Amino acid sequence: MAATVVNPTRMELTRLKGKLKTAQRGHKLLKDKRDELMKQFLDTVREVRQLRTQVEEELMKVHGSFTVASALMSASAMGQALMYPKQSVELEMSFQNVMSVNVPTYHYKTRTEDEGDIFPYGFATTSGELDGAVEALGSVFQSMLKLAQIEKTAQLLAEEIEKTRRRVNALEYVVIPNTQESIRYITMKLDENERSTTTRLMKVKDMLLAQALEEKRAADARSMEDYQARH
Repeated sequence: MAATVVNPTRMELTRLKGKLKTAQRGHKLLKDKRDELMKQFLDTVREVRQLRTQVEEELMKVHGSFTVASALMSASAMGQALMYPKQSVELEMSFQNVMSVNVPTYHYKTRTEDEGDIFPYGFATTSGELDGAVEALGSVFQSMLKLAQIEKTAQLLAEEIEKTRRRVNALEYVVIPNTQESIRYITMKLDENERSTTTRLMKVKDMLLAQALEEKRAADARSMEDYQARH
């Protein structure tokens, strides 16, 4: 019996066959999309791991540089040197389509092109170690921005994979089986109706033949009676 109430007509059967064909085609496309998304996701995760390791190493170097600089300078002198930043950064975000998923792409540019503007202090009152720490921090910023971009991409891909997986499962375990069951139910009902119609037609044919034979016998009997009456 079909899972839902359906009208067992040939028009409904044709509609369900079209629905089944569309669902099967959609199921294949979604499975292909899910597989490709998984490939993209795994590649992105590997890139995230590699870049995260790199960023952590660079940050450890930055931390070490600032530790050395703080050992050579007083806390107040370092705080005063870094109090007023000279350079500023503008961040722009665009989107790139990856398997129908809009992933962010970050671009940044500094207020000026002068690389020396990352140092917000004069060199006379600070140590060379502080210069190296600030320069290292400026370099790791690019890697951190790229890491944020790739991690967001991985998150969006994971969400799309989950959505696609639910759709694939819904088609595979609900829509397609129910439609196939409905098609079998309607086909069975139509076959039953056809057999019933054939049986009724055969009975009517037998009744008509019997009636025709009865009428022929009656006609023959009347003819015989007329013949005997004349002779």
